[in-house]
Amino acid sequence: MSDVQKEALKKLITEQQDGAHQWLKYWLEHSAFDTWQFWFHVIMFVSPLIVLYFAMDWKRALQLGFYGFNVHVWFGYFDDFGSTQALWTYPYKMIPFVAHSIGLDASLVPVSFMLVYQWTIKHHKNYYLYTLLLSLFLSFILKPIFAMHHLFQFNAWANYLHLFLTYIVILVLSKVITDLFLWLQKNAQEKGSKMGTTKKGKVLK
Repeated sequence: MSDVQKEALKKLITEQQDGAHQWLKYWLEHSAFDTWQFWFHVIMFVSPLIVLYFAMDWKRALQLGFYGFNVHVWFGYFDDFGSTQALWTYPYKMIPFVAHSIGLDASLVPVSFMLVYQWTIKHHKNYYLYTLLLSLFLSFILKPIFAMHHLFQFNAWANYLHLFLTYIVILVLSKVITDLFLWLQKNAQEKGSKMGTTKKGKVLK
C-alpha cells in the first residue's frame, strides 16, 4: 500500500468516525428515548414479531423463516445503500449506529411479506400478484405517510417509484432463492429415498 493510498484511507476513516459521532450526537439530542418517534420505531419493531408468532404456520417455519430472512437481507442491503448514499434518510431511529430503519428492515417489511407468502401458499393464490399489491402499499401509501410525519425523507433524485422497483426485485429474488433451496432439499430427499429403497432391495435378495 502506497503512502498516498494510506493517507487517503486514513482520511476516509477519520471522516467516517466523525460522521458516526455526529449521528450519535444527533440521535441523543433529537431521536432518543424522550421522543414519541423513538417509541414508534420500537412498536414497529416489536408488534409485527408478536403478530408473526401467533399467525405463523409453524409446520412451515423453516420455509417461511428462510424466505423472510431473504426479504430482510435484500431489503436491508437496498435500504442501507440508499441511506449511506444519502438518497434518503430516516430522521428518527431506534438504533443510531445503523443508517437504515431497524423496525422496517428487520420486522415490519419481512413479516408483512412472510404473512402474504404464507397466505398465498395456503390458499393457492398467485404469489407475485399479492406481493406486488403489498409492494404498492408499502411504496406509495406507507412511505408517504412516514414522510408526512418526518419519519422518512428523500434527499436526492430517488422517489417512490424507485422504492417500488426495489420491492419488486426483493420479492422476486426472495421467492426464487427460496424455491431453489426447496427444490434442492426435495431433490436430495428423493435421492436419499431411492438409495434407501435400492439398499433394502439388495438386502432382500
